[in-house]
Amino acid sequence: MTITTMKAVRLHAFGGPDALRYEDAPLPALAAGEILVRVHAVGLNPPDWYLRDGYGALPPEWRPNPTFPLIPGSDVSGEVAAVAEDVTAFAVGDLVHAMVRFPASAFSGGAAYAQFVSAPASDFAPKPANIDHVHAAAAPMSLLTAWQFLIDLGHREANPFQDFPHSPPELDGKTVLINGAGGGVGHLAVQLAKWRGARIVAVASGRHERLMQDLRVDEFIDYTTSSLDRLAGDVDIVLDTVGGAGAGRFIPILKRGGMLMPVYPLGFDGADDAERAGITVSTTQVRSHGGQLAEAGRLLQDGTVRVVIDSLFPLADASRAHERAEKGGIQGKIVLTVD
Repeated sequence: MTITTMKAVRLHAFGGPDALRYEDAPLPALAAGEILVRVHAVGLNPPDWYLRDGYGALPPEWRPNPTFPLIPGSDVSGEVAAVAEDVTAFAVGDLVHAMVRFPASAFSGGAAYAQFVSAPASDFAPKPANIDHVHAAAAPMSLLTAWQFLIDLGHREANPFQDFPHSPPELDGKTVLINGAGGGVGHLAVQLAKWRGARIVAVASGRHERLMQDLRVDEFIDYTTSSLDRLAGDVDIVLDTVGGAGAGRFIPILKRGGMLMPVYPLGFDGADDAERAGITVSTTQVRSHGGQLAEAGRLLQDGTVRVVIDSLFPLADASRAHERAEKGGIQGKIVLTVD
């Protein structure tokens, strides 16, 4: 019997977590160059809840006008169920993970909150054999974001945030401060920068101190109780995973010639201060890249990098997972499990 429907979480209109509906949906079609994956786990990311509420923080002219109903999500891990005729990189039964169709999926939904997803084969990488689907689904967007900021941009697409391409800095022997070090991007960026020989200053709330010790950071700063003033002029690179208007507060601690990288650049108003201080401000937008994910996956495979899980929810409870996200203080990643 041919399967034509699946369970999925869909949005019929923008709204709060209760706008997410667990219901029947059509099985996705398979286009040229794509694979169909039976999903075992879905990793949650900030664009999921930004899209859910209609990107209310963006200027009105930037907000999406998608076709409803839509299925949100981009990060998946699962098993290949079918391949298009022109796909040779994967076969039925292969275990894979990916960030699908990003950044386009940020505004239209990547259809990951579902039992099946179809997407370009080039978005996928083999799932590292020694980690489960939960950890494999948690990795793609956060790991690729850290990779493309710190290790290798990996593409020549126009940068939507600045008129020059982002160029990852040299890390070996540098002092790198990572703000939001306990979050999804932050805890993976700590490990990648450490792997590349950097001295790591991790900034997060006190609840993340034990994790930072486990990740062998060189210095931990609890931003709720300590000031950054004593670091003035001592830091070569800042990766601010929080970003926004507050990113400018890191300019005084950077050495002249240093680099500030806000992951979320909207609202940043410190460009003039950075120029006067001789600081380069650079950002980029993460993009799907199966090749990079496979390369980074070797670090997951050998244990050099590990993914921390904040909490697990069944796919049917996606609304509760979004409620958890809205509470903040996420350590690592939130993941949906799929029957």
